[in-house]
Amino acid sequence: MEYQGYHFFCHNRRLFGQYWYNENPKAAIVLVHGMGEHSGRYSGSLVPELVDAGFAVFGYDLFGHGHSEGKRGCCPSYKAVLNSLEVVCRKKAEIFPELDLFLYGHSLGGNVVLNFTMTRSLPCKGLIISSPYLKLAFDPPAWKLYLGRLCHYLYPTITLPSGIDPKLISRLEEEVVKYKDDPLVHNKVSPVYTFPVMESGHWIMQNPEKLTIKTLMFHGTGDYITSHWASKAFAKQSTLIDLRLYDGGYHELHNDLEREDLYKTVIDWLNDQIG
Repeated sequence: MEYQGYHFFCHNRRLFGQYWYNENPKAAIVLVHGMGEHSGRYSGSLVPELVDAGFAVFGYDLFGHGHSEGKRGCCPSYKAVLNSLEVVCRKKAEIFPELDLFLYGHSLGGNVVLNFTMTRSLPCKGLIISSPYLKLAFDPPAWKLYLGRLCHYLYPTITLPSGIDPKLISRLEEEVVKYKDDPLVHNKVSPVYTFPVMESGHWIMQNPEKLTIKTLMFHGTGDYITSHWASKAFAKQSTLIDLRLYDGGYHELHNDLEREDLYKTVIDWLNDQIG
């Protein structure tokens, strides 16, 4: 497996990108990670499976994440987050101009990928959406939302602990330990990230007709972080969405008990799309 890391600038921030590939890939995937993590977390599991199946994979660290610049858990704006994805898609077009493009988003990344493709024109063969942040799986206390919105108005870049329990990412203890021991993983989040993403999730669910690309979506019914019910409700509104629910699955299905089945599902679906 070949590897290349690089840096790029977006909204005056130096962001980190990377891509993996074997000789003569048949399509390219741009992967967008979730809140608090980074693209390198996919390099030991999902990425090798995709590369071995013949796909080039591009990953990058969002603003305030991983090796990218910026205060942890903070970004210039939600629009800037969308713009960073567009820059990486242009990088893919530069390196592999002849290959079809697929977008893969997990959690926050799923929200970003959906909003991006529903509001911008970019040639894309298909979407893979993992445990998307359309709605949280729990209702934050009203006082916390009120305080957060006040901070969004007065001090949008303040960061606070997300409150997410690492044990909720996977039913595999070794994956939880790796997550907790990863020095690039953080639990910081700011109002300038939180509220625009929440609003985007609501907008996505209210505008299913704007989804025009075939989509594979999967979610675990045991996800206590993002709502699988929201994924079900959104999928019911579009014939373009192939929804797969994993009974009892936790938030990171690619790092959970049924990950081998998930890898096969993703690769089979990708191969179906490219014929």
